[in-house]
Amino acid sequence: MATLSCQFHLAIHRLPCKARVRPCFSCSVQPSQSNIKVVINGAAKEIGRAAVIAVTKARGMEVAGAVDSYCVGEDIGKVCDMEEPLEIPIMNDLTMVLGSISQSKETGVVVDFTQPSAVYDNVKQATAFGLRSVVYVPRITVDTISALSAFCEKASMGCLVAPTLSIGSILLQQAAISASFHYNNVEIVESRAHATDLPSPDAIQIANNLSNLGQIYNREDLSTDVSARGQVLGEDGVRVHSMVLPGLPSSTTVYFSGPGEVYTIKHDITDVQCLMPGLLLAIRKVARLKHLVYGLEKFL
Repeated sequence: MATLSCQFHLAIHRLPCKARVRPCFSCSVQPSQSNIKVVINGAAKEIGRAAVIAVTKARGMEVAGAVDSYCVGEDIGKVCDMEEPLEIPIMNDLTMVLGSISQSKETGVVVDFTQPSAVYDNVKQATAFGLRSVVYVPRITVDTISALSAFCEKASMGCLVAPTLSIGSILLQQAAISASFHYNNVEIVESRAHATDLPSPDAIQIANNLSNLGQIYNREDLSTDVSARGQVLGEDGVRVHSMVLPGLPSSTTVYFSGPGEVYTIKHDITDVQCLMPGLLLAIRKVARLKHLVYGLEKFL
């Protein structure tokens, strides 16, 4: 695919009077920038289907493969209820999909929505075929991240591990860090519709961010054993309260207090679509990386 670039020049020479001035056109053919080829690993999940639609609509990228153990053989476009099929069948063999993409010699990115135990091998496979990786898998261990970082550094291949793809969640975390230098009391309250993974990865990330900043929070009842006071995360007194009720939106609120005032930061998630702007940003950024980056906030 190539684009035709034309330039207009007004050529003026010393000519006798009454001579005409003739414009000059010059044209050149320049190669157009190819789309990023994106493979969605975990394509049949809710977030995977949303990612397929988002990548299909985005400029500069296209879905090139879909991997999952469910709906194998079905067209990913139909699985996502798109108006037109994408003519891309869901496959349960990541290696086969990567092999077909790598032959195109174009920039490729694998988006990983799988399981913590599979992430390291998935990134190794993607790297072996010359593709970079965006990993959005909750509760990846520190050991796995360290191993991935060393591997990517040696291979000079980019990988972005994102604890969250929600830009709103990242902004909340950044605001909480700024507030922590001004307040001595902090509590995290989260609500979820289902009792899974509590405290949530978002709450754990916020607590980790607020720890080790030289601040001890909630000194008045730091050592209390009352269960209703919530779970303490870390050693700096940050408490988390998790509320579970069917129908509740996924919500995270951080309360800070000081003499005579309460400062509240809140973020609600009502749909998986909120993760798509962050995902598209991650795909574009990782395409230029040659090492591992932890956290999408590095690019905001």
